[in-house]
Amino acid sequence: MNSVDHFNTLLHPDKGQAARKIHITDKKNFDSWLAAQPPRARSAAAAQKLKPLGYASAILPGEDAEDWSVVTVVSDAGKLSPWCLAKLAETLPEGAYRLATGAPGPAALGWLLAHYRFDRYLKDDKSVGARILLTADPASIDATVREAEAVALVRDMVNTPAADMGPPQLEAEAARLAKAFDATLTVTKRHDLETGYPMIHAVGMAAARDFAPRLIEIEWGNPAHPRLAIIGKGVCFDSGGLDIKPSSGMRLMKKDMGGAAHAFALAQLVMAARLPVRLHLLVPAVENAIAGNAFRPGDVLTSRQGLTVEIANTDAEGRLVLADALTKAGESDPTLIVDFATLTGAARVALGPDLPATFANDDELAAAVVAAGIATDDPLWRMPLHAGYDDMLKSDIADLNNSPDGGFAGAVTAALFLQRFVSDGTPWLHLDTFAWRPAAKPGRPKGGEALGLRAVWAMLQARFG
Repeated sequence: MNSVDHFNTLLHPDKGQAARKIHITDKKNFDSWLAAQPPRARSAAAAQKLKPLGYASAILPGEDAEDWSVVTVVSDAGKLSPWCLAKLAETLPEGAYRLATGAPGPAALGWLLAHYRFDRYLKDDKSVGARILLTADPASIDATVREAEAVALVRDMVNTPAADMGPPQLEAEAARLAKAFDATLTVTKRHDLETGYPMIHAVGMAAARDFAPRLIEIEWGNPAHPRLAIIGKGVCFDSGGLDIKPSSGMRLMKKDMGGAAHAFALAQLVMAARLPVRLHLLVPAVENAIAGNAFRPGDVLTSRQGLTVEIANTDAEGRLVLADALTKAGESDPTLIVDFATLTGAARVALGPDLPATFANDDELAAAVVAAGIATDDPLWRMPLHAGYDDMLKSDIADLNNSPDGGFAGAVTAALFLQRFVSDGTPWLHLDTFAWRPAAKPGRPKGGEALGLRAVWAMLQARFG
């Protein structure tokens, strides 16, 4: 992995050590703040054309050449967001900084993530020097660092090309987690999938032998604690299968294992924080490739649950592998199932890249995770599991059709398909996430991104912590 490996070196307790001050103001208080500054500071702000706009900043001179501070404009000085200091962390000279008043709170996360670089394939080292942030709230440091590491893990995994992030690499990541947290790792692969997980096998069997399909499972925690299942779609590359995608649609398909990346990162957070749950992580890892033994449009597959599925489109493969994983998760009577998947283009058409389409079979669960997304600035948007669209999944020759004709409500019908494989009475949360940022923002570079991860983590802490 290529993220910053030492986030904990960038966030220190404030013990009065030497550091430059960061002054914070907002649009509402900008004029009064500026009027209260000494003449040389006002002149410097004017010379740098400081305006009351988000992320705007200026260097303020002190009594001598080395005595300077910085001011930045945020949306609300009384309630800092995770990203309000991120641009400073990207642009300030190396050194140590502290807020002029108060602790950075959630803004510390964006400060850390602004140091993220994915440079695995770059010959030249363009890394920037460290900007250290001091905080008057040292108790928050460990949790903030763990969250930054989890986000960086998602970014790293999604940014890595498919040739270096196939099913074997997903298995290796699971092995790393299992070793780090003394968890149990189980991997079912190749022909051992045929009877137990036939749809995972069917989707992945056309891949090269080294990239053979597998179901990766981790179990961790006290068996007496509530059982939590986390599932991630691990399609390491999606050609579309025999219903092949155009080249434009294939360009970003290295990110089709983004659901698995989110699941690994969330499991890491759960185990590192020792959340009192019995964790069951499941990642169906496949490549949807093209070969003579690829599954075909018109085939009928029998799922682990026993339901038969007619294949209308081999490019609707993610729901197939998730269905077998959902069935397996339900066999252990979990108190909650959460799945992440880069599942449908329809979700992106409806909600754009930033908002994961969020489905839940429990209103209180849905409300809790949406509220957590607002609180953590990791927004979600709830979508309906509209039972009236169940008829779209009908097949003339099987129990279900994997891809309804017409293109209506694509994200909803995909979620309804998955719901058929969730055990009755089990609370279930499904995030159809993009896992990608098409344009950079402060602290959030273009490329792989954790979208919905922090919201779900906040919800889990409130639910089980």
